[in-house]
Amino acid sequence: MVNHMSVQRRWSHETDLALHKGSASHARAFVALHLRAHDLATMADDLQLVVSELVTNAMLHAQPPYTVSLRAFETTLRLEMLDGANAEPSMMVAGPLDTYGRGVMIVQALSRDWGVLTRTSGGKTVWADFDIPRTYTPAL
Repeated sequence: MVNHMSVQRRWSHETDLALHKGSASHARAFVALHLRAHDLATMADDLQLVVSELVTNAMLHAQPPYTVSLRAFETTLRLEMLDGANAEPSMMVAGPLDTYGRGVMIVQALSRDWGVLTRTSGGKTVWADFDIPRTYTPAL
């Protein structure tokens, strides 16, 4: 895991979500918008799938507040899902015909690393890190 406290953040965006059936769609659009704005649209497919899983998991198993954030560091893009519950997500073994239970496996498969930070004020942040392409040159 990258120690982001010692690495300068290039940019950061966040959005609050309501407990609503359209929240995952809103989060995917939020991610796509900011990746395009920062010339990282090539990363959109994986990040949109991961944010959808994180939001769905939070809406099903946690409580408000719900906030999605996207933060860029030198070589890492961090996607975060903040919610008001202390319970951590757990890896499930989904059967071939199950329609649920693959979210954490998807996050693990698509991100470089992921984890959970418990907040002292209550709740948690589930984060997933992605490598920014080496060819990326941020606008000055």
